[in-house]
Amino acid sequence: MEKRYYAESELIINVDGTIFHLHLKPEQLADKIILVGDPSRVSLVASHFDSRECEVENREFKTITGMYKGKRITVLSSGIGCDNIDIVMNEIDALANINFKTRYENEEFRQLEIVRVGTCGGLQENTPLGAHVCTVKSIGFDGLLNFYADRNKVCDLDIEQAFLLHMGWRGNQCIAHPYVVDTDKELMERISQDDMVRGLTVAAGGFFGPQGRELRVPLADPQQNEKIKNFEYHTLRIANFEMESSALTGLARLMGHKAVTACLVVANRTRKEASTEYRRQIDELIVKVLDRI
Repeated sequence: MEKRYYAESELIINVDGTIFHLHLKPEQLADKIILVGDPSRVSLVASHFDSRECEVENREFKTITGMYKGKRITVLSSGIGCDNIDIVMNEIDALANINFKTRYENEEFRQLEIVRVGTCGGLQENTPLGAHVCTVKSIGFDGLLNFYADRNKVCDLDIEQAFLLHMGWRGNQCIAHPYVVDTDKELMERISQDDMVRGLTVAAGGFFGPQGRELRVPLADPQQNEKIKNFEYHTLRIANFEMESSALTGLARLMGHKAVTACLVVANRTRKEASTEYRRQIDELIVKVLDRI
């Protein structure tokens, strides 16, 4: 098979040899990656490193690569939302698998392990404030994976249809078709072990309306969250809301990488509770992930 050439307009490389958004060179990326949303959380993760080899920052994308207990790890911030995950996943995959000098794919595929560590809103009684949730399947409200070929090959089409029917969204042309993707099983079990809640995760395309929050603009479906909370498929229930897991999991599957999302519950939508003081708790989750990745 003839190798594909990646033109300058498609793979944008800066004059210093770094990739366009992340400003990283291929040799600066480790095979084990912790992905966070908040750029300030990168330093919190890296505070546990035994040593650091590089620190790069551009826009909301901050990266530190270093060593932790003999493991080379990159921690990288994406900012908020699946659109940013699209940038991060495509650029780290390019860093790992495209030769920046020739603009052709590398001879050998380099698989990455990616764990997103973030915060979320719990939906069930077993996801109270402070709980750690590990995603088994992610339901994407964002529509991003629908723009990529072969999305059906990596999606759970049966649960997609069951969810559409449950929500009453069949035939609704105003809703981006939700997609459902399985987390890498081995990585999920290694990260979650026996001390995290496992469940379905909804990755919403926004923080307010898409997650059923109503301020001054009314919701299209005031019963949306109640329907989501009550959805069940083969004993799995939707444990939490967040905003990145679907794009991360879906693109990882299409690219051949391993990815999982682990979140700290900072709000419980059922109990109407929330906490903004969670630095110690997110640090506990970070250490747990660092030890298991």
